[in-house]
Formats: sequence, structure tokens, C-alpha cells
Amino acid sequence: MFSLSADVSQNGSVRSMDTLCSMAEMEECDLSRLLDKPRPLNMERQRSFGELSIGLSPHHSIRNMENNSFRFVDNNSFRFTDHSDVVFSPGRRSGFNTPRSQNGFETHPMVAEAWETLRRALVYFRGQPVGTIAALDNSDEKLNYDQVFVRDFVPSALAFLMNGEPEIVKNFLLKTLRLQSWEKKIDRFQLGEGVMPASFKVLHDPIRNTETLMADFGESAIGRVAPVDSGFWWIILLRAYTKSTGDSSLAERPECQKGMRLILSLCLSEGFDTFPTLLCADGCSMIDRRMGVYGYPIEIQALFFMALRCALLLLKQDAEGKELLERVAKRLHALSYHMRSYFWIDLKQLNDIYRYKTEEYSHTAVNKFNVIPDSLPEWIFDFMPKHGGYFIGNVGPSNMDFRWFCLGNCIAILSSLATPEQSTAIMDLIESRWEELIGEMPVKVCYPALESHEWQIITGCDPKNTRWSYHNGGSWPVLLWLLTAACIKTGRPQIARRAIELAETRLLKDCWPEYYDGKLGRYIGKQARKFQTWSIAGYLVAKMMLEDPSHLGMVALEEDKQMKPVMKRSSSWTC
Repeated sequence: MFSLSADVSQNGSVRSMDTLCSMAEMEECDLSRLLDKPRPLNMERQRSFGELSIGLSPHHSIRNMENNSFRFVDNNSFRFTDHSDVVFSPGRRSGFNTPRSQNGFETHPMVAEAWETLRRALVYFRGQPVGTIAALDNSDEKLNYDQVFVRDFVPSALAFLMNGEPEIVKNFLLKTLRLQSWEKKIDRFQLGEGVMPASFKVLHDPIRNTETLMADFGESAIGRVAPVDSGFWWIILLRAYTKSTGDSSLAERPECQKGMRLILSLCLSEGFDTFPTLLCADGCSMIDRRMGVYGYPIEIQALFFMALRCALLLLKQDAEGKELLERVAKRLHALSYHMRSYFWIDLKQLNDIYRYKTEEYSHTAVNKFNVIPDSLPEWIFDFMPKHGGYFIGNVGPSNMDFRWFCLGNCIAILSSLATPEQSTAIMDLIESRWEELIGEMPVKVCYPALESHEWQIITGCDPKNTRWSYHNGGSWPVLLWLLTAACIKTGRPQIARRAIELAETRLLKDCWPEYYDGKLGRYIGKQARKFQTWSIAGYLVAKMMLEDPSHLGMVALEEDKQMKPVMKRSSSWTC
């Protein structure tokens, strides 16, 4: 069915990077400004290993070379700022293709194994690589793990971009865009024109010697739910490709512009909703089974926010795009205020909710969603640290889901949905609740797990989402790349390094599982696939970001000062 191959060309040019931080120095330097203008691919310029092994002395306060600046803060941290306009040329491949990294420090032995396995997961369509399958699973019951998932391919795409192999990502973006234009029907019901597929597979006809693509828009998924997140990930990845290569011609293609407009028009359509957040069904994202996240889940809202911001950078100011850009800008302002005001919780806000009055009417109401204080779960009083906070899982009428969700909070940091103060508070929470959120295998997809009667009611007695398993409090190695990116953006790389070192003690030995079970992530998931591609790619992306923090510019956006909230939450407060 698939044309799989581990043989991908290793020839490539070397990206100019005149200033590099070593692993030991990363905690000491401040990455304050990178390249300001797009730079086209230079496929001929190459630099020797010696030229790339540039050391930075801790005695230097600032070193500027070709507009790349690293400002040292102290011995434990650096801050990455002002990177929203940074563009990277992928000519330089990461040092992780070799036994020794290009900036001079020894790489972990499992890196080479990870690259080899990732390349074996490549899927080819008519001779060109177009993605990676979900898992290299040799079991008879493959389910849909032999398909290319849009969300699953994102860390693989980032790994290839960081390694100077943008063509794979370009092929993927164009092929999924082609699938978007297909007629989409489920049980005689027509889906929105802008819906992107959850996954696709390559069908090979050996008799006719032809290959065709077959997409799944939710009609084959468990629960028959269309993916809301696929379109957002597609836009985010298109921006990452543009930033990495300095090539805006792909995003400017008429078909790409139309694809973005279709996605955005679907999400920005007017209806009965009074909130700027996006109403979603259970199972429409990474958590693709019933887990009580229907309504306004944090993962979708954060991805929605980031996709809107990326679209502002990618859409043309032409007749078709101008009106849409205005709608995007208005929605962003409303969405940022809503999320920062009502989804954010810290010690002060928790105390406010604890003292809420109910049945308030009119626009002067403080308890706008009529949340009953007795609905506060017992666990949150011990979980909430004195310094720290996070975006809760869901907010709606008489409903606040106080669970912590990793992906949504990390994307909130990367997209600058979270203010700098909120981003710092999220990192404080992770450090304060290390055992609960990281444990022995990073990272908990959500916390805490649903148990007993609550599990029965909310999950429908789902045997896969039992307590501390799979999406119900399981630990997912793929989230390493998101955690690492958030740590670098907030100047806390030591958190990411600690998490990666934990993962390195087991991931290769355990054959790259999809997820881990248990309160601490101690056990390989009971139904976890081995050689899960995004577990492999997530690890590689995390390692490459720590080696070269400039890669962060592909997946991070600086705060838009115009979206400053009217109110701010802080763990330190007075009467």
C-alpha cells in the first residue's frame, strides 16, 4: 500500500548561522534578535564543520553577527524575544545527522536511531515523499496507524525543516490542500468546504501500476467526528515552512491562499454563539475520543488563535483577502480578551470563584457564566501553587473544566495568547507540580485523570481511556517538542532539558511508544503502538531546538501589543 524507504538524500547545503549557543551555554544567553528579513535559500554556500563550531564565551555580554544577537542574562536562563519576523534558511542541516553535533557538543546515541526510524516512516506518492505514517506497527491490527495524519505529521515536518529538507513539507502541504477540495459527505450530510482531512493514505494498484490518495474527513474515525484542528495545523505548518525557507512563493500561490480562506471562513462564520471561542464536539482534536472536552476546549481555542495570527502574516492584501483579514483581526482581539479573562486561573482567581455569587443577571454580573462554587473539584485546592497558573480546559454556561491540558497551554505560550506574565506562571506551575505533570515520562496530556463514576459518565466507560491511561492522564512523549519550545520562549530551557533527559532513559529502550500509563508515566501504555512516529519526531525537534534555539522562530509568535488585556491575573495580589 505504501512506498516506504529509509533512503533519503543526505546531500544538502549548510545554513549560515554565525552565532550559536552550545548546550552548556544555552542557559546563559539571551536570544534577543535574529534575522529581520527573508533570506532566500542558498543551496551552494557551505561551511566547514570548524566554521560552524563557534564558541560563545560567558564573558561576552553581547555578540552581534549578521543581525543575530545573543544577550546573556544570568547563569541559569536566557530569553528569546523579538522573533516574529525571523526567517531561517534551511541550508544548514542539524548536527543530529552526524555522531557529533555541528556546534561541538556530543549528541545522545539515540538521535541517530531516531532519524533512521523516522525516515523509514516516510510515505511516497508517485516517487515523492508526502508525509510519515503514524506508526511503524508490525501488528496485524493496524487500524489507521498506517495513514498520514495532519496533526501527527507536524513534528515530523518540523524535524525535516530543521534538518534542511523542506521539499517533504512542501509536498505534504500541497497534497493535503488538494484533498481539501474533495467533496466531503458523511451519511448524506455535506461537510464544510474548508474542512481539512484528518488523515490520508496512498493506495497502490499493482495491476494498473497506479497510485491514488484516499482521505478520511471523519467518516471512518471512531465517533465519526471531523477534525477541527487539521486546518489550524495546516496554516501553522505553512507559516513554519515560510519562516524556515524564506520562500513565500508557496503561501502566495492562489490555491494556498484559497485554502486558507476556506478554513478561516468556516471558523469565522456567524451564528448563534455569543462567545468568540469556537464551539466544538468531543473527539475533534488530539483527544479524539469522548473525554468531556466538548464545548470550547483549550486545545482548539489556542490552535485557533495561533492559526489566525499566522494567517495575518500569510494572507495577501488583495480584494479577496482584505475583508477576511479585517474579520481575523477583530476576532483575535475578542478571542484574546475572552481567553485571558475567563480561561485563566491562578490562586487569586480560584479564590474569587470560591466566593462567587450565583444567579446574577445583567451586564454587571461578576459570575458571568453562573458557575456554582460547589462545583469546584477538591483536587484543585492542593494542585494550585502559590505562584503559578494556567488556562483551564473549558469554559461555558455553568461549566468550568479545571483540568490542565498540556498542548493548549504550550500553544498559548507559543502563540502569545498567554501574556508574558501568564507564560511565566504556566512555567512556574510546571516546576511546582513536576511529579504530577512530568513524573517519570514527559508529558501528561491532561491532569488529573477521570476516575470511577465520573469516568463512567464522561467517557462512556471507554476501556481505552481508563484512569491514567491514553488521553485520560496518560503521558505522551510527542509533547516534548511543545514543552521545549515553550521553555525556550520563556527563558527556562533547564526545564526542557530535565524533561528530555528523563525521556532519554526509556524511549529508545521501550521502542518509542505512543504513550505511557500510570500517575508517573511509569508503564508503557496498555494499547500503545511501538515506533510511534510523532514520539520519535517530537524527541528530535526538542533536541534540535535546544541545540539551536533560533529554530523556535518557526513555531513562536511575539505578543501583539494591541491585544493587551484590560485585566491581568497574578499570583501575587493584595486586597
